[in-house]
Amino acid sequence: MVCYVIPAVAAVAHYGLRKSIASWKNNGNHLWLSLLLTGGAIFGVVDHLWNGELFLFGENLILDLLLGITITVSIVIGWFVILALNKTTVQKPAKQIN
Repeated sequence: MVCYVIPAVAAVAHYGLRKSIASWKNNGNHLWLSLLLTGGAIFGVVDHLWNGELFLFGENLILDLLLGITITVSIVIGWFVILALNKTTVQKPAKQIN
């Protein structure tokens, strides 16, 4: 029931890294990853709050944490897909005729 913890920890860790690594500070791609991880963590909290399970521990804590890892890895894979699609759809500006 604590599967939202892993995306939350990843979001906080990535935010800290983004603030401390110079090449990531103004990088929009890393901003996207921060937002995706934060969204995943918020979704997990809202889902568990909605079902009244926010601070409950399931029967198998390891499986809950593995689910959190799976969610986080899925978010990162989705981020890579977004980056790949963004690179293929970026169009160069048309040449102006003077």
